[in-house]
Amino acid sequence: MWASLARVPVTFPRRGGVEVVVAPESLLCPPGWAGVVALDEAVLATVPHAGLIGPLRNALVRQVTEIGVDLGRLPSQLPVAEVLGPATLAYLDAEDFVAAGHAGVASVPADHHDVRELVASVPKEDAEESGLDEITSAAFVIRGAGQDVVAVAGYRSWVDVAAHLSVLTAPRHRGRGLARQVASTAVADALAGGLLPQWRARPEASRRVARALGFREWGSQLSLRLQR
Repeated sequence: MWASLARVPVTFPRRGGVEVVVAPESLLCPPGWAGVVALDEAVLATVPHAGLIGPLRNALVRQVTEIGVDLGRLPSQLPVAEVLGPATLAYLDAEDFVAAGHAGVASVPADHHDVRELVASVPKEDAEESGLDEITSAAFVIRGAGQDVVAVAGYRSWVDVAAHLSVLTAPRHRGRGLARQVASTAVADALAGGLLPQWRARPEASRRVARALGFREWGSQLSLRLQR
């Protein structure tokens, strides 16, 4: 899946391997940036032009030869103008799924106005982190006493392989397990459709929700805007 998102012919390397390719149209990162994905102690990276292959590959090789792969240290080893991430990548096999209660969870269209109102009501960074504006599934919601949506989850299908999860809870309703409930419903829907649930997150609170559902962290993703 990640290799196909590079948008050039490439194979994800085996454990301990590093592959860096020129891919101007890569979907691993914003246009003109370098995208890095580490999974199971192997790394695939894309760069917008050939002059960045050597510096990035050398920095990554030094990382892989140490214990594990910590992409968080990568920006300090390169001339970086801007950074996005790193975010952890977690995946869930059906037999590991720990479902939460689905009582009170309803399904509405992804573009439902109540979902849009929740997204608009939270800080910009929370809305962007959730990625709810990109889901292709239905939106699975829990409503509050006033019938407003206070928690929502859904997913976006990635190349018909993975279901990329998106979850958001209104700030005043956090800490009540609502994110786990709506996310559990979205995960169950994705598994029923034959997709591999994928959870990408930076905040520890989001990672805790994923672990509670049975997700296991397999790696991380980082985007870099490198100086020439």
